[in-house]
Amino acid sequence: MISEKLNIDGKEFDAYAISLDGAPFLLIRAADKSFLACGFLDIAAAGALSSCAAKVKGVKTFEDMMAAAVVAVTEEAEQKGVKVGMTGKEALMKF
Repeated sequence: MISEKLNIDGKEFDAYAISLDGAPFLLIRAADKSFLACGFLDIAAAGALSSCAAKVKGVKTFEDMMAAAVVAVTEEAEQKGVKVGMTGKEALMKF
């Protein structure tokens, strides 16, 4: 497992990568416990737990996550202004 701090436009995030066969599990967590995750995230389960989350797919690095389009969000993320189609970086900046 890899854990690192990311500074994105002056905001700090905790980033985690777990090596799995075929593709890594990636998650970037904001200070308020909102998070951006890769395609391994079950967005329905995150929503059922009232998590503030957004999902991107087809990523292998944290940089990929920031450039990728958000494909799903929880209701809590929508309330913060996160929308399907924005980039992962745009979503993180709303968290």
